[in-house]
Amino acid sequence: MAGRSPRLRNYGRGIAPGLALLLFAAAVWADSGSADPLLADLLADGRKPAYGPPGEAPGIPTPEELETAGARIGKVLIDNQNIFDLADPRDDTGLFRLANHLHARTRARVIRGQLLFAPGERYSRRLVEETERILRDNSYFYDAWIRAVAWHDGIVDLRVTTRDVWTLNPGFNFGRSGGSNSTGVKLEEGNLLGTGVDVQLTRESNIDRRETRLRVSDMHLPGTWIQASATYAQASDGRLRDLLVQRPFYALDSRWAAGFAANDDLQTDSLYDRSRIIDQFSDLHHYLRAYGGWSAGLREGWVRRFSSGVTYDEHRFAPVGQWTGVTVLPQDRRFLYPWVEMDVLQDSYLRLWNHDQIARTEDFYTGTAASLRLGWADSAFGSSRSALMFSSSAARGFNSGGRATLLLNADFSGRVENGSLRNAVADAAVRYYVEQSKNWLFFTTLQGTRGWNLDLDNQILLGGDNGLRGYPLRYQDGTTRALWTVEQRYFTDWYPFRLFRVGAAIFFDAGRTWGSAPLATQSLGILTDAGFGLRFGNARSGLGNVVHVDLAFPFNGDGNIKRVQFLVQTEQRF
Repeated sequence: MAGRSPRLRNYGRGIAPGLALLLFAAAVWADSGSADPLLADLLADGRKPAYGPPGEAPGIPTPEELETAGARIGKVLIDNQNIFDLADPRDDTGLFRLANHLHARTRARVIRGQLLFAPGERYSRRLVEETERILRDNSYFYDAWIRAVAWHDGIVDLRVTTRDVWTLNPGFNFGRSGGSNSTGVKLEEGNLLGTGVDVQLTRESNIDRRETRLRVSDMHLPGTWIQASATYAQASDGRLRDLLVQRPFYALDSRWAAGFAANDDLQTDSLYDRSRIIDQFSDLHHYLRAYGGWSAGLREGWVRRFSSGVTYDEHRFAPVGQWTGVTVLPQDRRFLYPWVEMDVLQDSYLRLWNHDQIARTEDFYTGTAASLRLGWADSAFGSSRSALMFSSSAARGFNSGGRATLLLNADFSGRVENGSLRNAVADAAVRYYVEQSKNWLFFTTLQGTRGWNLDLDNQILLGGDNGLRGYPLRYQDGTTRALWTVEQRYFTDWYPFRLFRVGAAIFFDAGRTWGSAPLATQSLGILTDAGFGLRFGNARSGLGNVVHVDLAFPFNGDGNIKRVQFLVQTEQRF
């Protein structure tokens, strides 16, 4: 993707000790009554649910047979498991018992509110599998499974099993990439009192700014599919106010969507080349969007969605007093435009294991998807200039049922002014996985970005913070970028302290930029590096999926870069 100076991306500020004690006491109180009373029926029959992915119960027809028989859903039992299984002697320790006691398990009503089926309805394997994906998408669950547990007189009882993770994060954060550190003090609760509400208070310092931030979000307001989030931040170079309220197309068969978003953001943008600031200016950004959408739902394996809305997007730039170098200001811009969008989506998903995560169920999209949005901003109605606004994307996945998986995706966005492309960016990526065995996986990816007449504040950068791990961050600036990565991944069975899953990787990266970006130096050509590192998957925590600890060795570049780069990062992927 085209890069720019990051916009206050981490959340929070410090917290008073009294509030921390209040949350602690509330968590203890909330954990006492979070189990579903319907589960008592199952336990009374002596069928204690297994911890971990449950197998098929003896005597229960398969999902295909249940559909063929026209089974109807009877009881829906919620088995909301805690972080540690105290029935397992390896988990039955004093520390783990304390963690379970302090943790507020996700409430049964929160889980029920995300189910796509209900008692009395026809059993649908597709809806069961889609519900599993929706539940697994929540950061406060390690995994989720739905199984039939009883079958009688054409009625099937289902058990929805979820496993919680630890979501309270008080303490100190550290990260390092591209030769630069980021530090912070954070109090975050990603599942407040088991309600699914995420509250974050953070104070952080990174290469761009010092900031304090408060963010509150709920992706499933009680009894609805409405998402809401609000963010307030103060930074050394500005501020951020952000609000989002929407009901998205939450499932394949969703029939309507609507939403509203607002953003007021002031920050100092820095342009980079060779890891040094080459220009700096203030950017005041105002953004509003309202939209509505309609769909006929899932038809013969395909979904078609139509949306329409209005967007207001304004940037105003000004010099900053502390910058003493060359100042070139981007042109102010303001666009007010209605737009229409069409999305096409195929129902095709695949469950995998040990690919981008360690010992977790992974949902890969292997169908065909495409999206196109067009809008018209007219100077006669308040825009700074007339333009055709557009954005598009496409994705395709392949898996023949064997060991190889291929994922393709691309997007293209920008605007057309007076017949010419402006600030247009095309991205494309290929990801390829080959399962060599239970523990070994080969992975390679090729990514490319091309820009046309980019706005000055929109850079295409290449460096240690976006994949070229042996080099400083924001190292090369251009109008075109390519990056190739090869990794040999190893997923161990080591489970230290029963808290982390451990993996390792050997990697090679090669990338370069092309084109003459404003104020940038000439491209250094192809840059390569190699290295190795460890991966730590958070088996009990929702505070980041995979922690990377890497050593990377650059093979070329200028003489000022270090010959060894040490990186510590929390990523969503291996």
